[in-house]
Amino acid sequence: MLGMGDGSCPFEFNFDPATFKVGDMVSYRVTGSLEGMPFVGTLLEVHEDYVVISPGESEPDARYRGTREDRPVVDISEI
Repeated sequence: MLGMGDGSCPFEFNFDPATFKVGDMVSYRVTGSLEGMPFVGTLLEVHEDYVVISPGESEPDARYRGTREDRPVVDISEI
């Protein structure tokens, strides 16, 4: 795996909610039993106070509404 063990990350995330745009890759969090686990997604929509995230190719039709912050938070009920 790319960069395994050297501290590098194979993903480039946007952690600045002020500059979020459609297509940005973000690291997001999920509440509930999945709390604390990091997830990767792509922004499909960017609104003033929330974003819509695609979790990726494994779930092409899934859409999760998350908060608009450096690492968006998705309520587990969205999953």
